[in-house]
Formats: sequence, C-alpha cells, structure tokens
Amino acid sequence: MFAKILSRHRRTLLLAPLLFSFSAAFGSSDIENALVEAVDPDADADPKKYDSVVDHAAPELSLDERLQAIKREALALNRDLLILKEELQFPANTQVAVFLSVDAANLFSLDAVNVKIDDKVVANHLYTEKQTSALVRGGIQKLHLGNIKAGEHELVAVFTGRGPRGRDFRRAASYQFTKGNNAKYLELKITDSDRSKQPEFEIKDWD
Repeated sequence: MFAKILSRHRRTLLLAPLLFSFSAAFGSSDIENALVEAVDPDADADPKKYDSVVDHAAPELSLDERLQAIKREALALNRDLLILKEELQFPANTQVAVFLSVDAANLFSLDAVNVKIDDKVVANHLYTEKQTSALVRGGIQKLHLGNIKAGEHELVAVFTGRGPRGRDFRRAASYQFTKGNNAKYLELKITDSDRSKQPEFEIKDWD
C-alpha cells in the first residue's frame, strides 16, 4: 500500500513543499522558475516549461489554481498516510474499535461515558453541549481503537447524563464478544424507547 501511495502522490511530494515555502516570500515568476529547476536542474528558467510538469491537461491554469490543486492532493496524501499508519499500528487480526452513536434527544442527554475491555479502561470521555448536539444530529464518535488478542473478551460501558425530567441518570451495559482474525467493530447505541419512556443502551457488533 505504501508503494501505491508514493506512486499516486509523487507529484505532490515533489512540488508541495516548494509551493508552500516559496508562496509566502516570492512572486509567481520566482515560484515557477524554482519549480522548473526542482524538476529539471539543467533546464532554463522558462515558466512555460512548468505547465508540462504540473498538469498536461490544463496548462492554462493560474498559479493560484495550481496551488489549490496541490493543496487538495496534499490533503489526499495526508488521508492515505493516516490510513496506512492505522493499518500498521492496528492490524486486522488484533484490531478492535469502539464507536458511539446517540438517538435519544428527548429522553437522555449524555454527559460522560467510560469504556472498559477486560476490566481495563480504554476510553473515558466528557462531553460538551456542542459535542452531544453533533451526536444527536447523526454523528458517530470513534471512542477507542486498539489491539487485543484473539479469544473471548468483555466490554463494559457506563453512561452518565440527564434522563427524563432532567434527573441524574447513570446506566451500564456489558457485552461478551469473540475476537477472531478480522477487525472487530463495536457500537455503543443510545436510543429513546417510546414504549418504556426511558433511554436504552445497546452494544452492537458490526460482524
């Protein structure tokens, strides 16, 4: 995968540092000349030659448009490198990830959550009003990403917040799961129950 990333973003790796460092201090002609020399040190400082280096399909692009294109490629490169880092640090045969979703705007307001796997704390999060609002609107939070051995495990989550009529509310949920050779994804779900008029807490296995 690393070779694919290098191949896909070869131009960005070559040109982005020059673009960003020169743009603050020099004019457009100086930047283009520097780019030509970086790609071909023996070439004449002819800005027109830069068109063939940056984009064969759109030689008419302005310098600002080229800068924006390089920035977009740099963001894509950063995303790919983060994915690669995650794959290297948390291989599928040992990876476990825990997510949180909230669909309980009427009966529960989340203040904090504590997560343990095999009696070891792996996540402990306090929520701001802005964060809980984002979750209620459909956001999903990655609470934990780690490594565990294959076999039987137990996850325990403790939720603290305000329940019906604004009363303090604390509830725990537990889940026994088996870790195999594939990555394990678990979701903590908080929902409203119209039947019981109480919030419900569920742990869902994405297998």
